[in-house]
Amino acid sequence: MKKQNTKTSKYKTEWDLSSLFKSDNDPRMAKERKIIEKETNKFVKKWKNRTDYLKKPALLKQALDDYEYWFRLYGYDGDEGYYLGLRLDLDQGNSSLKAKYNKWEEFFQKIGNEMEFFVLSLGKIDKKDQKKFLQDKKLEDYKHFLEKIFRRSEYFLSEPEEKILNLVHKTSHENWTTMLSGFLAKEEREVLSLNGKIVNRNFSEIIGLLNSKNKRVRDSAAKAFNEILEKYSSVAEAEINSVLENKKTIDVLRKMPYSDYSRHLADDMDSEIVKTIVGVISARFNISRRFYRLKAKMMGVDRLEYHERNIDLGNMSGKYTYKKSVNLVAHALEDADRQFADIFHSFLKNGQIDFYPKTGKKGGGYCAYNSITSPVYILLNHNNELSDVQALAHEMGHAINDELMREKQNALNFGTPLSTAESASTFMEDLVLEKILESADDELVLSIMMKRVGDGISAIHRQAAFYLLEAELHETFNKKGYVSKKEIGKMFQRHMVAYMGSSVKQSPGSENWWLYIGHLRRFFYNYQYATGMLIASSLRRSTKEDPRFIEKVKEFLSAGSSDSPKNIFKKLGINIADRKFWDKGLDEMEKWLKEAEKLAKKLGKI
Repeated sequence: MKKQNTKTSKYKTEWDLSSLFKSDNDPRMAKERKIIEKETNKFVKKWKNRTDYLKKPALLKQALDDYEYWFRLYGYDGDEGYYLGLRLDLDQGNSSLKAKYNKWEEFFQKIGNEMEFFVLSLGKIDKKDQKKFLQDKKLEDYKHFLEKIFRRSEYFLSEPEEKILNLVHKTSHENWTTMLSGFLAKEEREVLSLNGKIVNRNFSEIIGLLNSKNKRVRDSAAKAFNEILEKYSSVAEAEINSVLENKKTIDVLRKMPYSDYSRHLADDMDSEIVKTIVGVISARFNISRRFYRLKAKMMGVDRLEYHERNIDLGNMSGKYTYKKSVNLVAHALEDADRQFADIFHSFLKNGQIDFYPKTGKKGGGYCAYNSITSPVYILLNHNNELSDVQALAHEMGHAINDELMREKQNALNFGTPLSTAESASTFMEDLVLEKILESADDELVLSIMMKRVGDGISAIHRQAAFYLLEAELHETFNKKGYVSKKEIGKMFQRHMVAYMGSSVKQSPGSENWWLYIGHLRRFFYNYQYATGMLIASSLRRSTKEDPRFIEKVKEFLSAGSSDSPKNIFKKLGINIADRKFWDKGLDEMEKWLKEAEKLAKKLGKI
C-alpha cells in the first residue's frame, strides 16, 4: 500500500473554530438562538400536551424522528455553547468569555428544560407497552435509546423537580470544579530547566517536567507542583465536599441504591460487571507492585519518589517533535486502515487539533464533540515526549470513533458509553507503540516495554485504585457529612500504596495529588480506562491473528450507543461478564512484565 506523503508544514497546530463561529462576537450566534427557540417551541407545541404517542408505535416513531432532528442540530450544548466552551479551555482566565458562556448556559438550560418533558414522558410508558414498542420494527432504530430510558425511568423525578436539578447543577457542581481547575491553570512557578537555568513555567508545563530524566529538573518541578497543590488544598476541600454533598442529595432524591449506581446507569453497564472488573484487577495488584519494584531497581534506588513513578527509562530515540509525532501516528493508522489515516489527515488540515501548552490553557488532553453535525476537536499539551505521541494517538482514537459513528448512527445513538470509548483510544495507542517497536534495538525495546507496562498499570491498576478510593470517599462523606483534606490525603495515599506497593514512596506532598484529578469529580468514571485497555488488548490480539478482523473493529467503532456495551462486545465474541476475560487481559500484561524483566537482566539493568 502506498504511503501518504505527510508534509506537516501544511497542517495547523491550533484550533480553527471558524466552522462554528468566526469570532467571540459572531452575529450568527444571535441567529442560532432564534432558530433554536423556534425549533424548540415547534417541538413542544406539537408533542407536550398529548399522550397518544405513548400508546401507538407509529406516532411514537414520528415523535422520536422529530426529537432526533432537534438533537441532530443542537446536540448537547448548541454550537454557541460548544464554541465558547472550547475557547474557554484555551483561555481559562478570560472573564469576558466566562460571562458569555454563563449567559449561553442560562439560555440553553432553559431550552433543555423546555424539552425535558419528552424523555420523562417516555419513562411513563406502561411496562406492557414498553415490551411491545421494543419489539416493533418501526421503532428498531430507536430500540436501545428506549431501553435505556425505560431502565432509568425508575429513578426519574417529576418534571418540575428535574428542571430544578438542571438549573442548580452549574452552581452546585460545575462552578466548583471549574473554579479549582481555573485556579490551577493560572499558576506559574520558577523551575529548573534542562540547560540549568531557572525559568518560569505554567502549570501544564510543570506537569510535563515531572517526568524529566534529569533528576534535578523533575525534583524542581515536583517542588513547584506540590507548592501549587498545597496552596489550593483548603479550596479543594471545600470544593470536593460541596460536590459530594450535591451528589448525595440527588442520590437520595432519586432513591439510588448506592453511590456508584448512577454511573452504571449512565454507562449502560450492569453493576455486577463493574464489580467483577474492579474485583479482578484489585486481586492482581501484585502485578503493579512487581512493576514498580523492577523500575526502582532499574533506576538504582530502593524506592521511587512519588513523582518519579512515570519516568520513561532509557533512550526513547530523542525528542518526539510535532513533525515526528504526526508522522508516527499517520503511518501507524495507515498500516491498520486507510480510513483511519484519512480521518487523521483531515483533522490536521482543518485545524481540529490544538497541540501546544500555553498559560491559561486547560491541562491534559481530550476529544470533544457536541452534535452529529458539528466538528470534533482535540486538545493536547504536546511537550515532545513519547507520552505526547501516545496522547495524540489516544485522542485520535476517540475522534475516529466519533467519525465512524457519524456515518452509521442517528443523532440519538451518536455517542459512546465510556467503556467502549476508551477501547477505541487505547487500541490506537497500541498501534503507535508497535510501529515504534518495528525498528527498535534491545535497549529501545526495553524502554518501550517498560513504558507499555507502566501505561497499562496507570490505566488499569491505578484506575481501579481510584474507583475504590471514590467508594470509600463517598461512603465516608455519607456517614460523616464532611471529609477534611487531611482525611482525604490519608485515604488517597492508602489506596495508592495498595496498588504501588512499598517500592514507591508516598513522598511529602503526594497527599494532595487528588486535587488535580478531574475524573474524581465525574464520580466513578475511572474504571472505564481499565475496561478500555483490557478490551483494546483483546481487539489488538484478534487483528494480529487475522488482519481482516479490522473490519469487525470498525463495526464496533461505528456502533455508538445503538446497543449495550455487553451486547456490542458479544458480537465480537467477547463476554465482558466473564471474569476469565479480564484475567486473560491481565495475564497478557504480566507476560509483558516478564519479558521486560528478562530483557533487563540480559542488558545488565538489574
